[in-house]
Amino acid sequence: MPNRVAASIKANHAAAAALVVAAGGAATILGALVFQYGLGLAPCPLCLEQRIPYYVAIPLAVVVAIAALRGAPRPLVQAGLGLIALAMLFGASLAVYHAGIEWKWWPGPQDCSGPLTPLGSRGLLEQLQSVNVVRCDEAPWRFLGLSLAGWNVLISLALAAVALWGLSARRPRAVAS
Repeated sequence: MPNRVAASIKANHAAAAALVVAAGGAATILGALVFQYGLGLAPCPLCLEQRIPYYVAIPLAVVVAIAALRGAPRPLVQAGLGLIALAMLFGASLAVYHAGIEWKWWPGPQDCSGPLTPLGSRGLLEQLQSVNVVRCDEAPWRFLGLSLAGWNVLISLALAAVALWGLSARRPRAVAS
């Protein structure tokens, strides 16, 4: 039975693409959680927003893969892959925006990039001193010159390309019994 499932996935490009997106998206979110909880790099508000397309694409990709493997109508599978591609392209645009803020190409939102001004209340100021504000305009980590937002651009574009490949692939070939 496992060989038949593997052969069915191999013959069905839409299912294979959806499974790659689901696995790649899950690995990306897992990596973000490792950086957050394992390495102590707290995410800024824009980092958290960049996760939303993954939260949409991962479960949708699982549903599309199951539907494709069960012989759902091709237009339905194509619509699902199209939505996945759009979600990942939206995620890539969020990541480009964030990376541009880190490189100081454009200003970021005031809630995580603007100056911190005194609020005037002593009790409130004491409370704020214990809060660690994570700035969107400072990359806490870089690898090969790219921040996490920069890497997210590449990952999101790659996953969008995989979804588009699955969308444009031919009809599934019949699997020999």
